Amino acid sequence: MTQAVQHEATAVSAATLSAAVAPVPGIGDPAPDFELANQFGEPVRLSDFRGHNVVIVFYPFAFSGICTGELCEIRDNLALFEDADAAVLAVSVDSKFAQRAYAEKEGYGFDLLADFWPHGAVASAYGVFDSESGMALRGTFIIDAAGIVRYVVVNPRGQARDLAEYRTALAGLGGN
Repeated sequence: MTQAVQHEATAVSAATLSAAVAPVPGIGDPAPDFELANQFGEPVRLSDFRGHNVVIVFYPFAFSGICTGELCEIRDNLALFEDADAAVLAVSVDSKFAQRAYAEKEGYGFDLLADFWPHGAVASAYGVFDSESGMALRGTFIIDAAGIVRYVVVNPRGQARDLAEYRTALAGLGGN
């Protein structure tokens, strides 16, 4: 049986959460399915990963400081995710063209997905779209092989995610 893991990051302001469109999916909920273009313009559908774990990393913008640091840390530790049979899907509201330039510049070996149009629709479905600023919040969702949400964290603006939290959450999936 898969163990649920939940983390509560430092409080996100009520104004920020009220600007997010939908409630954040909870631990044990089915992950909202989606299809977005990756940095090469290829369609990527969450449900195509059934049978494998998935780490969805929403980030505000390509080429921004904290986002680049976080995604480079994932890039440099990709074996951690591969060992857990987990695909990494990084999602922002940038266009596929910006995503491709960003991936090429930083050497990312995972999909960067463009939640460009309708603007922020997938981030909205996951409750992490800030409609006031037009960007995704720093939300992380770990989805198990059956498509169920097993870990959720939404970090406050300006606070980077911690790689150790990924390690702990992925270990909690067990047996995959």
